Amino acid sequence: MPIYEYDCAECGKTWEVLQKMDAPAPACPNCGEPGRKRVSAASFVLRGQGWGRDNYGLKPEKKASEKKGGQG
Repeated sequence: MPIYEYDCAECGKTWEVLQKMDAPAPACPNCGEPGRKRVSAASFVLRGQGWGRDNYGLKPEKKASEKKGGQG
């Protein structure tokens, strides 16, 4: 389950909730008003050279000797 951030338009409190994607917005723990979902940064980060830069997953090119039937 993902962690969502909410804020309250009434009192300004911000809080986090671990809940299902289709769960309704929780009430503010401070004043009881309905929470408003915030847009926040994801915690998923790709580091290093990464597969997006080195074309990971693409089939490697065949060598010249393999293209001619493997004789060489």
